[in-house]
Amino acid sequence: MGSWWGTAARNYAQAPTRTVAAVSGAVGLALAAGGVAAAGPWHGGQRTSEWEWARGAVVYRGGYAQVRPRPVPRPAWVAPQTVLSGAVVGSSVDGSVGGSPTAGPSGSVDAAPTAKGLAAALGPALAAPVLGQFTASVVDAATGKTLYAKGQDTPQAPASTNKIATSVAALSLLGPEHRFTTRVVSTAPGQIVLVGGGDPTLTAAPTSGADPRASLATLADRTAAALKASGSSTVRLGYDISLFSGPAQTPAANVGDNIALVQALTVDEGRIDPNSTENAPRYSDPAATAAARFAALLVKRGIAVQQSSPSRTTVSAAVKAAAPLAQVRSQPLSEIVEQMLTASDNDYAEALGHQAALASGRPATFAGGAAAVTQALTALGVPLGSTRLVDASGLSADDGIPAAVLTKLLLLAASSAHPELRAVVTGLPIAGYTGTLADRFAGDSSNSGVGLVRAKTGSLSTVNTLAGLVMDRDGRLLAFSFMSNASGDVTAARNALDRLAGRVAVCGCR
Repeated sequence: MGSWWGTAARNYAQAPTRTVAAVSGAVGLALAAGGVAAAGPWHGGQRTSEWEWARGAVVYRGGYAQVRPRPVPRPAWVAPQTVLSGAVVGSSVDGSVGGSPTAGPSGSVDAAPTAKGLAAALGPALAAPVLGQFTASVVDAATGKTLYAKGQDTPQAPASTNKIATSVAALSLLGPEHRFTTRVVSTAPGQIVLVGGGDPTLTAAPTSGADPRASLATLADRTAAALKASGSSTVRLGYDISLFSGPAQTPAANVGDNIALVQALTVDEGRIDPNSTENAPRYSDPAATAAARFAALLVKRGIAVQQSSPSRTTVSAAVKAAAPLAQVRSQPLSEIVEQMLTASDNDYAEALGHQAALASGRPATFAGGAAAVTQALTALGVPLGSTRLVDASGLSADDGIPAAVLTKLLLLAASSAHPELRAVVTGLPIAGYTGTLADRFAGDSSNSGVGLVRAKTGSLSTVNTLAGLVMDRDGRLLAFSFMSNASGDVTAARNALDRLAGRVAVCGCR
């Protein structure tokens, strides 16, 4: 590395916290670019969407990733290749995370953080009473060395950081290019069935673009055209949701409107107002509502639907396997995972849990999904210890994941040995910019993490968690998980976690 770059890196390393905060947005852009580029050329607009998120140029996917732009100067010396030079995760022959120490931007292995240095940087922030039952794990991605641990093997309620496990399992079982298909099949002359494919992103609205979300309107266009081409203009319509089995109601208690019934056919996540987000009223039977909407769309296209409401039915495997009358396919799983993590979307998560169950040969149920995730993570070599899962979203307080498991999953996702998992990295919200971190890291004690911290949040009534990746001041990529259970003040606990992550971001920790 040239001396000019080394000088720039040293200047950054020695800069005061406020200066680091000022340039953190630019470095966050570098991390976003490098994280995607390291995985190779993903199609479907992921690289474009990452830059749009970071610039604050768009409101992503119907309002799910609210962006709060924070103008920051962009130093000419911040180059993704240089900033990320110390962030390449080594991979052993068997694909496990770890390897030889990697030099930071200064070109010296001496830049490696130490446990003593990190403990000093975190300091009294670790003892904040508001954290309640607190566990933590911080690991150097280049070496796999644990830099800080507190109760790291003790399972804690993860809340939505559970979605990291779901994402890793779904991507490993199905692959990042997998798509979910919603079909219309003909079962007899004048009889058609709308077959749910478990696509959580299916919308009733028209969509456009090179690779848009699957749309019920598009499916109606194609179905009507196929029917008219065959000389048919009157049909009886049924719908099949047999892909998912078991109870559709989440096993979590007191979830309110945070999730719809988990069925193989839903549009707009069962939301009564399709443009709503967060805690939104849902239809009591999303599948029946979707089928009724499809019938109305067919009528608008000149197809008469005989019955007043579509009937629920089950199509034979042979008919499902035959060429459909029409179909629409979702975007790649990698994009769905990105959207789910950024927005912390519970509906997406539980659908992916059910899909993971199917991919592992299990019934598509909440229990099947939890078992499939556990099996997939074990196959990846993750030591799960006392991990216990009952759902895929983290809504249940009965879930339990150790902090060390979360950091291990993040290391796998960042590893060059597992490019199929890279959507886990690119989907993590960016502090101060996107998704569930858009309005966090705003205090003077945590704003040093703005643009640098990429992390999945988790929140229940007395649970707050934060797990992600951060580039420290020396350009070392660190994986962290901070878990607070039994905390009394949700806002104060979140702020305390943000402070910890912010201190990791500005720590050279040597």
